[in-house]
Formats: sequence, C-alpha cells, structure tokens
Amino acid sequence: MPAAVTDIVHVGLAVVDLAAEVEFFTARWGLQPVHEHDGCVYLAAAGSTHPYTVRLRASAQRMTDLFGLSAASRADVHVLHAQVEAAGARIIQPPAPSDRFGGGYGFRFFDPDGHAVEVLTEATARTPQPVGDTDPIPLRISHMVLHSPQHKQLERFYREALGFRLSDWLGDFMVFLRCNRAHHRLAILPGPPALNHVAFDVASVDALMRGLGRLSAAGVELQWGPGRHTAGNNTFTYYSTPNGNTVEYTSDLEDVDESTWQPTVYTPSPETMDQWGTGRIIPGNRPHAELAADKGLWQVPA
Repeated sequence: MPAAVTDIVHVGLAVVDLAAEVEFFTARWGLQPVHEHDGCVYLAAAGSTHPYTVRLRASAQRMTDLFGLSAASRADVHVLHAQVEAAGARIIQPPAPSDRFGGGYGFRFFDPDGHAVEVLTEATARTPQPVGDTDPIPLRISHMVLHSPQHKQLERFYREALGFRLSDWLGDFMVFLRCNRAHHRLAILPGPPALNHVAFDVASVDALMRGLGRLSAAGVELQWGPGRHTAGNNTFTYYSTPNGNTVEYTSDLEDVDESTWQPTVYTPSPETMDQWGTGRIIPGNRPHAELAADKGLWQVPA
C-alpha cells in the first residue's frame, strides 16, 4: 500500500483586488489574519492546527498558486516524493526544510494538469480556538474540487502517487477521494484544468444557516444552496468571492469506516446532487464545460 498524505491544509490564491479578497475572507467568511510577508497575506481557520488555511497575494490576473497537503512524518515525505517522481510528475522542489511562513519539511511538484502542490510535515502548529456548535466560522478546509480534461487519469495519479482512496463516483464523471476518514478531501470532474471551489467545514447545519444569514445581510449573494449532497451526505451553500473564487460552507460530511466502506456509483440526478431539493443554481452561472484553464498552471509559486 503506498504512503498517503493525511489532509488538505491550505490553498494559495492570486487575485486582482487583494484588499477586497482579504476583507471577504476575514470580515465576511470568518478566517483570521495571522501573517503578512512579501505581498502575501496568510489567513488561518479557527479550528485548524495548521499555521494558515488561505494564502492571498495580488496579481494582474486571478489564478490558483498552489494547494498544500500534510504528511505524517519526514519518512512519509520521502516515500511520497519517490511515488510522485515514479508517477512522472515534474518536481519543483525536492524534500527540504521550508523557510516560508509556517515552516515544516516537504517538497513541491506539479500534478499532471499543472497544478502546483506541496506536501508538508512538521509545520508550526497553531492552537485551535473553541468554536460553538452554531457559530458560522470555518473550522478548516473540508475539500477541494478540480476540473481536469483527463479526470480519470488525474484521479489515478492522486491515488497512486499520494495515497488517496476511492470513496464514490457520481456517474463516471465525478470522483470523490479521501485521505483520512472524511468522505472526501478531493473531488475531480471533467473540464479545462481549473479549481472549481474550496469548501470549508463549519460545525453544524445551524452554523451553515447562520453563515447564510450573515453573508446575505452583508450583501454576499448565494450561488447555490442550501442543500444536502448524496455522496458524502454533506450540507452546502456556495458563494463567489469578490475576485470570482467559489467557496462553500459545508457540514456533516460523512466519516468513512476504512474496514467496511464500499464505493458506490451514484446515478446523476437533481435528487442526487441535492437530497432536500432546496438548492438552486442561480441563472447566468457558467456551466462547468465553459470554465477557462487556470492561469496558474505550470507556474512555480513563491
């Protein structure tokens, strides 16, 4: 069995209007500013032990800089590096101590679609803050969803090189992958290579609904939801940030029993996408197939 990453811990985004994105993620979304250096603003989630959850920087165009995965030990970092190399991925930086904010030990590489990814261990741990069951405050990154022009090949790469396990499929076009007990930390579906959205766990359905109320009062338009997916059984509300990044509040994501779990292939339908039937897609949203390729592909991040 290959070595496996243990979680998804942060994402780096480049945006045109940095001040507006920082204001959204702090005053509206509920992340906490913890560091600023060389034009990068680092924001942490209250419930996470990772030093930061979102890294933002200014850019002439919006793009995804990188996303970070954790490993259990330096030994696992080296095994994962070997697995990634064996899978044919282009290495950006071999295993070494990190001098970036949060520290740690790890390596960076491009996945087959050109997304920059880093695997880290021994990052400086934050002390999680208590969050009430109904507080609309993100606890951590829950999952990311990527588009890929070769989604089945990308799914195989993340399983074979990084140790993700198959949880479920939605038809043959959307796959849900896990790297711990959470039903999915990564999902992949067809389209130009791009980040679809980043989801953040909140403590409960009440927290999700209070977040919807708070964001609506602040003039942030609901993009889709509230509803409950079938694969993962998690609740959802989706929004767009001022720079056009899609983010999700989610709760109740299913835990997987590794010894008994059997993947399911769900038949795509409106009821599968939303068990409650309450979610709605706002008219005018672009279909997934019309997404443009991410401008950050094959770009070495700072």
